[in-house]
Amino acid sequence: MSGTTDGAGAVTATPAAGVQAPVEPSSHGLGVSLMSADAAAKAEGTFPYAADLWAEGLLWAAVLRSPHPRARIRSVDTRHATEMPGVRAVVTHEDVPGDKGYGRGIADRPVFAMDEVRHHGEPIAAVAADHPDTARLAAAAIVVDYEVLEAVTDPQLAFEAEPLHPDGNLIRHIPLRFGDAEAMGEVMVEGFYRIGRQDPAPIGAEAGLAVPRPDGGVEIYTASTDPHTDRDLAAASFGLEPEQVKVVVTGVPGATADREDPGIQLSLGLLALRTGCPVKLAATREESFLAHAHRHPTLLRYRHHADAEGKLVKVEAQILMDAGAYADTSAEALAAAVSFACGPYVVPHAVVEGWAVRTNNPPSGHMRGEGALQVCAAYEGQMDKLAAHLGLEPDEIRRRNVMATGDLLPTGQTVTCPAPVAELLRAVTEAPLPELPKDTPEAEWLLPGGPEGAGEPGAVRRGVGYALGMVHMLGAEGADEVSTATVKVSGSVATVICAAVETGSGFSTLARQIVQETLGVDEVHVAGVDTDQPPAGRACHGRHTWVSGGAVERAAKMVRTQLLQPLAHKFGMSTELLQIADGKITSYDGVLSTTVAEALDGKELWATAQCRPHPTEPLDETGQGDAFVGLAFCAIRCVADVDIELGTVRVVEMTVAQDVGRVLNPRQLRVRIEAGVTQGLGAALMENLRTTRGQVRHPDLTGYALPTALDAPDIRIVKLVEDRDVVAPFGAKAASAVPVVTSPAAVASAVRAATGRPIGRLPIRPQAAVAQPVQTP
Repeated sequence: MSGTTDGAGAVTATPAAGVQAPVEPSSHGLGVSLMSADAAAKAEGTFPYAADLWAEGLLWAAVLRSPHPRARIRSVDTRHATEMPGVRAVVTHEDVPGDKGYGRGIADRPVFAMDEVRHHGEPIAAVAADHPDTARLAAAAIVVDYEVLEAVTDPQLAFEAEPLHPDGNLIRHIPLRFGDAEAMGEVMVEGFYRIGRQDPAPIGAEAGLAVPRPDGGVEIYTASTDPHTDRDLAAASFGLEPEQVKVVVTGVPGATADREDPGIQLSLGLLALRTGCPVKLAATREESFLAHAHRHPTLLRYRHHADAEGKLVKVEAQILMDAGAYADTSAEALAAAVSFACGPYVVPHAVVEGWAVRTNNPPSGHMRGEGALQVCAAYEGQMDKLAAHLGLEPDEIRRRNVMATGDLLPTGQTVTCPAPVAELLRAVTEAPLPELPKDTPEAEWLLPGGPEGAGEPGAVRRGVGYALGMVHMLGAEGADEVSTATVKVSGSVATVICAAVETGSGFSTLARQIVQETLGVDEVHVAGVDTDQPPAGRACHGRHTWVSGGAVERAAKMVRTQLLQPLAHKFGMSTELLQIADGKITSYDGVLSTTVAEALDGKELWATAQCRPHPTEPLDETGQGDAFVGLAFCAIRCVADVDIELGTVRVVEMTVAQDVGRVLNPRQLRVRIEAGVTQGLGAALMENLRTTRGQVRHPDLTGYALPTALDAPDIRIVKLVEDRDVVAPFGAKAASAVPVVTSPAAVASAVRAATGRPIGRLPIRPQAAVAQPVQTP
């Protein structure tokens, strides 16, 4: 089955030949645009954000952060803060009873800085007081004697610089070798690319509430996207057993990464344990920019070798990722970058060197499409250069090299999942182009630069660019991706219990649809998430659609068997001969026909199940190994208008074709793709957290521009390919990361086409988009 969109943009499914489409589709179940359960609460302002939490006897927290990117701490004097009226506690690294450091990959990040601060905004101390203003004033009253040190902010200098951390400056090095390293092509193009620091910019404030428990433990209420990992990190720092710490997930207003800063939760828990009172902290936007992880800034050097017909022979690449002060998930991001350095193309030979290094820049970590976005911008820039060198159209050079199922990645792994890259490329190239703008007064708003822009219509050039992107699904390199779910049915109501956090990805809606389709129960509730439930893992890489959705499906099928067995036994038939649809149970021969409610007859049925995908393996010393469970692909054509005198860019249209495996919720899928394209547009044109010698400049939403509705182009989803991945539950693939990865490269390609400039830097700066280089006096 393949999917398309109608003229109005609504996602529709086109049945394969010989398959009759249902005349009256069900109002629920898989494949239906079921409304999100929390849509009304978000629209009405009753959604339970962490910043709105309250408790009796509440204290307020504030954190003192370093104003320097690198400095030695001579002393920390908290006397003035502790003596202020209303201050209940002040904690520093000396008050951390357990592990002084934490981290998702490597525990190299201190809860509070000890002997040295390594990035601007690193926490030094935390204060609890009876009023938020008192807490902030007390934090400001803490006197820290710094010896300011020279910050290392250029990742290229990190190799020779003195160690910035006891673990050294090099986090990981991957020297990938595939095929013949000495192979050469008849033609060769090379390029240098620089990708900026994109921030997750979460919608809601990063906040939390910690409440001490009578047993000496603590409960932490926060918008966590990985509650069990956060619990384990907190317990280790507090010197407690994991069962003494409970993380309760409040409403997550939306997440494009691991949005919360675990350091906030650690500060809250320590203060709650010290004071014996509930403690709340709501981070300012400035604190969010300074504390949480960002997309890795990356430097990339490429050489592409090809024959005279444009067939790729070899790719050489050097990838240098700036991890900032601590490791976080940089090793994972580097593995993705190196593995996908050649893109969704057939490359017989590859030599790729990848490094992730520590600097004194802001911390980098997981963000949607990490690693894959950076290399996509580079390898697609190379494909444009190769096309220009050979006199081929940009889409043609790509068509001659696209990957398909059965081909090899440069890691030596065979692509066993559906890889309809050629079909995706064909869909976007054959789609009609948008009309050219009319040079009339009422159409002036269409000029790059927006309403009342200074540009002239005669200086505007239209460019059409292409990009193909790929991402991996689930964790990689041996990560255990198990998830557990319980499904209960009582009366006419079903309940799903699973620790998969709803971050805006639609898992809660999907869980309802799975149970509705499997059990024929209309009313399905998804329980809130806390760490008393079995773990479900991180909310990233589409894992909850695959792993947690798979666990829900298995549990629902077990309940289905419990429901049908008595009926099957009574009528002397197998349960496989009974079906459930629209709340009714019927047999294949029509003899049996009853409702689900009648079959339940007041009984409560429940089952718990796990889902664990097939194992993967770490990359070896030459970058070889079956590191990924599955892959997803996307093709985007970008049409952009560029003022070649001012360098302003207006993206007119993004045409998308995507490999989705199966459409589970058409409306939800469309929203996810549109959001991903828009986030990628931000990385292409405006989003860059700027620093000066490690100091974050303008850490707020006036200095950090995000795309708004006025910046978003027309997004046309022209094809959704539904080649189901047989190893994935439902056959569905991750939906939102791959358009984020692909769209920045497509925008850069369109600007190249309009200006003839190389465009090797993201976000694209105006001086890079003018027709001729800017002359400096």
